Amino acid sequence: MPSIRLLSPRLANQIAAGEVVERPASVVKELVENALDAGADRVDVEVEQGGVKLIRVRDDGSGIAEDDLPLALSRHATSKIASLDDLEAVASLGFRGEALASISSVSRLALTSRTHGQEAASRVEVEGRDMDALISPAAHPVGTTVEVRDLFFNTPARRKFLRTEKTEFNHVEECVRRQALSRFDAGFSLRHNQRVVQNLRPAESMVDRERRIGALCGQKFIDNAVVIDAEATGLRLWGWVALPTFSRSQADLQYFFVNGRVIRDRLVAHAVRQAYRDVLYNNRHPAFVLYLEVDPATVDVNVHPTKHEVRFRDGRLVHDFIFRTLHKALADVRPDDHFRGAVAQSFGREGSGQGEAVAGESLAQAQPWNGQPAMPASGGHAAATSFGGQAAPQQEWRASDQMAFYQSLGGGGVSAPHEPTSFGDAAAIATSPLDHAASTGGHEEPPLGYAIAQLHGIYVLAQSSAGMIVVDMHAAHERITYERMKRALAEQDLKSQPLLVPLSLAVSQKEAALAETHGEELQQLGLQIERIGPETLAVRQVPALLRGADTEQLVRDVLSDLIEHGQSDRVEAVTHELLGTMACHGSVRANRQLTIPEMNSLLRDMEATERSGQCNHGRPTWTLVTLAELDKLFLRGR
Repeated sequence: MPSIRLLSPRLANQIAAGEVVERPASVVKELVENALDAGADRVDVEVEQGGVKLIRVRDDGSGIAEDDLPLALSRHATSKIASLDDLEAVASLGFRGEALASISSVSRLALTSRTHGQEAASRVEVEGRDMDALISPAAHPVGTTVEVRDLFFNTPARRKFLRTEKTEFNHVEECVRRQALSRFDAGFSLRHNQRVVQNLRPAESMVDRERRIGALCGQKFIDNAVVIDAEATGLRLWGWVALPTFSRSQADLQYFFVNGRVIRDRLVAHAVRQAYRDVLYNNRHPAFVLYLEVDPATVDVNVHPTKHEVRFRDGRLVHDFIFRTLHKALADVRPDDHFRGAVAQSFGREGSGQGEAVAGESLAQAQPWNGQPAMPASGGHAAATSFGGQAAPQQEWRASDQMAFYQSLGGGGVSAPHEPTSFGDAAAIATSPLDHAASTGGHEEPPLGYAIAQLHGIYVLAQSSAGMIVVDMHAAHERITYERMKRALAEQDLKSQPLLVPLSLAVSQKEAALAETHGEELQQLGLQIERIGPETLAVRQVPALLRGADTEQLVRDVLSDLIEHGQSDRVEAVTHELLGTMACHGSVRANRQLTIPEMNSLLRDMEATERSGQCNHGRPTWTLVTLAELDKLFLRGR
């Protein structure tokens, strides 16, 4: 082995650059974060050739004093922290003091800055070959401009890994988008090859913020988003979450910020997935822009070189808070929330305000899956090919199992499978909109209007002042039945059933110890598990509803969740999946002719049911064709 020796400053910086500077977008991220930490109200980013030839970031922040300019390019030199206490409660975006030193080691860097107390600005230049800083006077307003030229000019191997100019610029644009979403109080501009790509003014009001969100994430997102704002136990979560019907084929519209810092965290992702679990179509991804505000002392931001990850002191508390907030926000969405935006759009008005759910085009989209082909229906459409409502044999649940479940709930307001069309007191519903208006003394029109006809035994047609509403009656009744079954089950304890022969599982020592430690929590889930050896578990009881499930896989999944997240919702997920299947087969089928009172009763139940906009499989249950859209179809007013 060679003798131990100190690395040269240039080599040490280049090694650090390997962690911090991956591509031009990494440089933009570090420089924009420095500008925001300096209190900038305006940040201008200009790049050429995707950022490889030139990156220029200018801000109007506090600037850097002339005497501090050479020190700013040194490693581990920063004005943002001074002690361990500062590090344990970091409030700034940057704090390591490595960014400028790392960037200057692999580029030609020039930094020009001026503070409020200086009459003239100063400029410092550094090249990667030699780290000597050259300082000279310059003309510059208060603030800082950093120019980075010829990135990786002295490390050809790194430059070979860069992609095409378009790809690199797309990464730069995404970086600026994230920073613009993180700070509404600052203005941003982005230019590429002398062309203006983005020019965003500060957004202080809710209307301006939604306008910025629409410019950066697409107007369709903000038109189909719900505004949330919740506080509890020192945590605050606010932002926008898209309706389940506005889903994506990939997780490319998910922005989560912790104290203004954009992160990607597995704990957060799990909480969001759990909140969308039974309202999102299979293999689709939710869209959201969310902001979590916590005490800086309760979150560790120093766990990743690029600061993309954080660690919460009480991860379970944060997870449960995010899940509960999103779960409630999605559950509280009702048809009238959709109509706020749809009706306003129909009459050309603003469709949103602070604290309101926004759905400009609601679910009335010819392609509700963002241009993707229509998804195969698992409910009403599929049933159209099986007259009489007969389901596929492989999906059929035994009648005895279904009846045993309904009997175990003691009714609970849930219709048995052989009574799928019990929508409530249908006789109390008038047979026409005019009759209903007369009988109710002209009360306000309900959100989903009044039924007027049934189409092909599948769809219910209703009319309202907004236009025409089309309801998939099977999907709608499926959601109503499913929510009633969940509510009835939640009012009772989860019953366990002993296994005639205990199931023996070979697991790791870590899993065995975990099962032993969390015995009481597992018991609450209906699982009685005992440790009978260093690497052996015995499963003695399982939830009665899941006696036909794969017990071994269920237990292993629960233990895996406990290891990764400290908790598990597997039993609840599998139970709800079973309830969803029962609800599907216990709901009204295609070609069942409904009377007008039954249709109206279904509409009223939808208006009162949580998550009624989607069936258990995530498909939309209703759509609106506005009067403006109908007029456009028939060229009225031209």
